[in-house]
Amino acid sequence: MNAVPRDGDKSQVIALILCIVVGGLGIHRFYLGYTWQGIVQLLTLGVCGIWTLIDLIRIITGDLQPKNGTYTTTL
Repeated sequence: MNAVPRDGDKSQVIALILCIVVGGLGIHRFYLGYTWQGIVQLLTLGVCGIWTLIDLIRIITGDLQPKNGTYTTTL
């Protein structure tokens, strides 16, 4: 089994950790491939945490998927 993710492979666990640790900066959005949303979230600091909280819930429920498809590793 290849432990190194291929280009485009995204982990739901990594997205969740990024959202928890640096969610207000939108880093999880960049990771998932949503560059423009990441920039807006970075500039607004996650709209005082509300946007980040919504993203956190969406990542946990699996509603916020990577731009190129689905997660290769899920919770």
